[in-house]
Amino acid sequence: MTSKLGFARKGLMLAAIAGVMTSAPAMAGSLKIESWRNDDLQIWMDKIIPAFNKHHPDIKVVFDPMPPADYNSGINTKLEGGTAGDLITCRPFDASLALYNQKRLAPVNGISGMENFSSVAKSAWTTDDGKVTFCVPMASVIHGFIYNKDIFAELGLSVPKTEAEFMAVVKTVKAKSKYTPIALGTSDQWEAATMGFQNIGPNYWKGETGRQALIDGSGKYTDAAYVNTWKALAAWAPYMGKGYKAQKYPDTQNLFSLGRAAIYPAGSWDINTFNGQADFKFGAFPPPTPAGQSDCYISDHTDIGLGINASSKNMADAKTFMSWVASAEFAELYANAAPGFFPLSNHKVSLKDPVAQEFVNWRGKCKSTIRNSYQILSRGKPNLENQLWNISAQVLNGTMTPAAAAAEAEKGLQSWYAPHK
Repeated sequence: MTSKLGFARKGLMLAAIAGVMTSAPAMAGSLKIESWRNDDLQIWMDKIIPAFNKHHPDIKVVFDPMPPADYNSGINTKLEGGTAGDLITCRPFDASLALYNQKRLAPVNGISGMENFSSVAKSAWTTDDGKVTFCVPMASVIHGFIYNKDIFAELGLSVPKTEAEFMAVVKTVKAKSKYTPIALGTSDQWEAATMGFQNIGPNYWKGETGRQALIDGSGKYTDAAYVNTWKALAAWAPYMGKGYKAQKYPDTQNLFSLGRAAIYPAGSWDINTFNGQADFKFGAFPPPTPAGQSDCYISDHTDIGLGINASSKNMADAKTFMSWVASAEFAELYANAAPGFFPLSNHKVSLKDPVAQEFVNWRGKCKSTIRNSYQILSRGKPNLENQLWNISAQVLNGTMTPAAAAAEAEKGLQSWYAPHK
């Protein structure tokens, strides 16, 4: 009798489950987000998705990131094969514009909330004619340096403001301690360009002035500004520690978070990683200025947006999620859940993280620009962005001189970009 009752209950349960499964497509959606931000997995799982589900409990959202260096090729492969998720995290400018031109991303002009973004904020994800925006802007990131306050105090070091002071600091760390002066590796290559070349470079090429000159052809990579950037970068090599050529990005993060390195050339996105891993106090300083220069420049890069896979089978729910991403609630939540990602909407946001606030404060002191390879200049072959990764890594590895690096970058542009021919 007990057995029959058990079977009866089991049958009822299976019937109920079957009913739920049968009705699920009509009642609920399921969204998958593709991203390169694998460091943010817990943030999305623990904070962002639960906040969205308070408003839309019937929409299941899955955040499925891949390693940053694999993202561009990986997302292209998935989109071409029809296996990509509903929402595509967007690189700024050319990489995402190419996806839109291939009809992989849907226009988002009509999404509720897009009125919260200025044309400048949307420019990284808008067609050249300004007519179509294809990703909702999420955040910018700022480049600079994060430093271990305990090590600086132990060695009696002051935060460097000039390039000469910076080199004096790293020389002191190497001479008077067992700490690694500069935490940076070249195995993955992209860090050499992103946290090296594009970090200190704007001070040399005068930010937007130099970037626009490269686009219109009046500036060349063989100009002194670029050669001198690579010269300054090459000077770091003796202070990057043993084995830096085999050191990958997670290795570099661990080196700093374990308290074994004094200075970390950073993107502001690293703040949250160190908040969770470091047991010491850390601060930040902007790129030190070259000798005799009073003006300062920072890379305040329109970094991340979110687009809709044009082939998504759940377009209505995707638009609902995108509208929420454009809201004040998301801006406040994301800025504080992921310190170092700064909202691009016009909402007023209060930052709780002191180091993130340090980065933002530089906007009032220095002129802002974006990475000089992202708009227009990486549309051809060789891809300038990827080329800068390799070139900058070789400069740090000592296998390419700064002058040769400059010539190689310019040669690449001359091969396909008319203003440089």
